[in-house]
Amino acid sequence: MSKPIVIAAVGDLLMKPLIIRLLRTRGQAAGADDPSGTNYAFEQMFEPVTRYLKDARLTIGNLETTFAGGEDADFRTTRRNPKNRNPLFKSPDAFAPALSAAGFDVVTTANNHCADYGIRGLKRTLDVLDKNGLGHVGTYRTAEESRSLCVRVVDGVRIGLLSYTRDTNGIAVPKGQPAGVQKLARARIKRDMQRLRAAADFIIVSMHCGFEYDHSPAVHQKKWVQFLFRNGADVVLGSHPHVLQPAVTRTVKDVSGRTRKRFAIYSLGNFISTRLHGKDAALTGMIVRLKLRKTNGQVRLAGVEGIPTWVCINKNGKPMCRIVALHEAIDKPNEYPEEQARRMKRAYQGTLRMYRGVLPFPNDE
Repeated sequence: MSKPIVIAAVGDLLMKPLIIRLLRTRGQAAGADDPSGTNYAFEQMFEPVTRYLKDARLTIGNLETTFAGGEDADFRTTRRNPKNRNPLFKSPDAFAPALSAAGFDVVTTANNHCADYGIRGLKRTLDVLDKNGLGHVGTYRTAEESRSLCVRVVDGVRIGLLSYTRDTNGIAVPKGQPAGVQKLARARIKRDMQRLRAAADFIIVSMHCGFEYDHSPAVHQKKWVQFLFRNGADVVLGSHPHVLQPAVTRTVKDVSGRTRKRFAIYSLGNFISTRLHGKDAALTGMIVRLKLRKTNGQVRLAGVEGIPTWVCINKNGKPMCRIVALHEAIDKPNEYPEEQARRMKRAYQGTLRMYRGVLPFPNDE
């Protein structure tokens, strides 16, 4: 194999009402139609980074919203769970084809918001993803679907995907019905990993846990990475903290006797979100690009690079929403309000310090 296989992965696709309002259009404007008749120009959000997603052979993101259905007004305000006041997230169906058009192939759906609108919303989300050709892993509609393995064949290499969450924000999945979500549970994961090791050449696991807005991984995150590496995961992609957390590269011998270099990032941060309580960290994310090579019948991780991203809510004073690559944006400071240009430069420098020596960036000197 002369060229490596590139796999791209991003963190939380956290579609908040502000973003939906900013990308809401009228009449025949660009964007796919929602059942309510309103148009949404979601594709525009990804334009600055689409090339980093599309040129990968497989692109993965964490879908931290639902396609639970509803009228236009339902998407433009935040509803809350009356029991614990946690926000409930859902997006217009038009967001799904925009993900596909941007280059996404598979989304992980096991996260703390997947059951925000109950089992009906969980199942409808998977129906919408299927309709738009997006693979999914982590939630399921039937018992048979819960046992199926997600394996994508890329250039003859079988890439297995798993997705688990620590909780569902206190919203219980009713017992006695077939639909549900994969939870972080050791016995279940051991069984899944054993089956997947026999069906895949390379295994990527998404784990949704940790503490929100904490830049350091919790003890339980570190223990899960160790457990997943030991049971055969080649890459672990962390989500849920909504800010970036460190990455590690380790050579680990797993339970099947395979000694391999393995990579984990404890949190990929938000790929899409808004600034929370003045925290720029909630706007900062990462596109991780994994490079795989097949040599003598064995697939190995040949390299990893990161592309720090930023959710730009305005540009030159005009309300809008675009995801930009930070190394490109800071080279064009005149295109952004002065304060925002400073914030982006500060975010890039902080991200560079966090990953120095572990995760190279473009233009990293």
